[in-house]
Amino acid sequence: MANALRALAIDAVEAAKSGHPGMPLGMADAASVLWTRFLKFDAADPSWPDRDRFVLSAGHGSMLLYALLYLTGFAGMEMEALRRFRQLHSVAAGHPEAGLHPAIETTTGPLGQGLATAVGMVLAERLLAARFGRSLVDHRTWVIASDGDLMEGISHEAASLAGHLRLARLTVLYDDNAISIDGPTELATSDDPLKRFAALGWAVKRVDGFDPAAVAAALAASGRSQRPSLIACRTIIGYGAPHKAGTAAAHGSALGAEEAAATKRALGWGAPPFTVPEDLLASWRTAGARGAAQRRAWLRRLAHHPLRGEFERVMSGRLPDAAHAALAALKAELIGTRAKLATRQASQKVLDVLVPAVPELIGGSADLSPSTLTEVRGMTAVAPGNYAGRYIHYGVREHGMAAAMNGMARHGGIIPYGGTFLVFSDYMRPAIRLAALMGTRAIYVLTHDSIGLGEDGPTHQPIEQLASLRAMPNLFVFRPADAAETAECWELALRRAEGPSALALSRQALPALRAEAGESLSARGGYVLAEADGERRATLIASGSEVAIAMQAREALAALGMPVAVVSLPCWELFSAQDSSYREAVLGAGLRVGIEAAGGFGWERWLGADGIFIGMRGFGASAPAEDLYRHFGITSAAVAEAVRERVG
Repeated sequence: MANALRALAIDAVEAAKSGHPGMPLGMADAASVLWTRFLKFDAADPSWPDRDRFVLSAGHGSMLLYALLYLTGFAGMEMEALRRFRQLHSVAAGHPEAGLHPAIETTTGPLGQGLATAVGMVLAERLLAARFGRSLVDHRTWVIASDGDLMEGISHEAASLAGHLRLARLTVLYDDNAISIDGPTELATSDDPLKRFAALGWAVKRVDGFDPAAVAAALAASGRSQRPSLIACRTIIGYGAPHKAGTAAAHGSALGAEEAAATKRALGWGAPPFTVPEDLLASWRTAGARGAAQRRAWLRRLAHHPLRGEFERVMSGRLPDAAHAALAALKAELIGTRAKLATRQASQKVLDVLVPAVPELIGGSADLSPSTLTEVRGMTAVAPGNYAGRYIHYGVREHGMAAAMNGMARHGGIIPYGGTFLVFSDYMRPAIRLAALMGTRAIYVLTHDSIGLGEDGPTHQPIEQLASLRAMPNLFVFRPADAAETAECWELALRRAEGPSALALSRQALPALRAEAGESLSARGGYVLAEADGERRATLIASGSEVAIAMQAREALAALGMPVAVVSLPCWELFSAQDSSYREAVLGAGLRVGIEAAGGFGWERWLGADGIFIGMRGFGASAPAEDLYRHFGITSAAVAEAVRERVG
């Protein structure tokens, strides 16, 4: 059965003339044991909520996963898909991509991401089990990881968090083949991963990866452990290849026709390419149906469960009806009181009403809860062995936090949000990118969003981060101007099920700008906050804390007889999705002035060739916020003077 995996991997990589045959050849035995004896799944229903999750963190060995899906009988992964490995529109892409096939749990390929995402999946299972009980939620997460996965820094963050929280339902099979792309791993590393993971609170075991009985015993032991488990499977990369086995040459390219044929002979495999003998295929298909009885029993339990409706709602991703009403009432209150609040404080008020209204909303922060204001009343902390809480203390692990959020969202039943400073989104970026690529609903609460944070200085003041995040496809970046916009942007992020959202929020207090609580003006991404008192001479366009500066400049210019409009632009992505006539009407035909306490990259899109940008030209400095705005020329006086010089 393991050789069927090896043969299909060889055939597909040879047909594509590219790929990574080495890992599938080495890990086929361990994968066969896992999938035929331990993994709980039913190939007839890849969306069964109580299935075990399998994550191929070593995503370069994707043919191992595709061969497993074909052999066990998942619809949509037929032999033709394997023949089209790495071809345009094939479900068998170069690295596993969530969404191409329902049995691909998450996108992997950037090393370390799969392992860290799996930590989030285990967290989601534990959180949902605490809420709905083991009769509905009782499954494990299994990972195959490589040497490279364990070298990546994110693996340290993720493994530390998993060990601390005692996430015992996580088992990682480590392909311990001692080879990387450059050659032997001893070129770059000499640590002992087992000792490292043991120090992080994991149960560890080393086995012969070609001994099915030893692998099975280790997998069984991991199921009894009270800690997450790392099983180092000692293997040979490119196992069976006469000249390339055990070398870097087996890692990332086709074996070549002669070596491929010789490998099959060495394995005793005589079937033609892309052919699996009927008896072997039947054995694999039996394994694929092994969980059918468990799934049917689960469906019977679900049918009679008192929480069935709520369970099905959260797993479908549908928000409770109470969420909109709660936010609408809050927005009306914020506009009515016209409170001067930092948008991070407004965000906390939003969470005060959302957390009780949306029980699947799970929060957290990378050791910045008092600053990001992401922890609100009524939230208890998730702790080792206690998963009934709603708030996760991720520690100073921004990258691990973002990846775990991906895992929780990909698992289903959870809407995660996580907080840190905007400048530290750089630490999160690879996981944010995967969230955008997968279309995963995750919400990043990124506070201290400009030089307005003041005295902490340029190391903490974001300059290029807004432009960098806005450049990422399928990520919505919201930068609200006041408390009312913050409520609107939170609701838009929460309702957005097609991808992640980032909320860039101020440290400093901002005046209330909106006077009426009607429709969500932020839903169009940009709108005229204040029209010119007369024919527009210019349009002042700003986001976040600089909208108030634009309003002050408008007043000063009006006193000079120069009517200008102010446009609030809280979400570029939503604004760009509006029809051109709306955008042109909002932005106006005359001079356009962009105002943002950040780098100007990208603003030319809205300002045109003749526009003016008032913002940051370099890094910030350490001083009180008011002094910094004056020092860098981001003031209402500077805006008014720029307009007067151009059109006066």
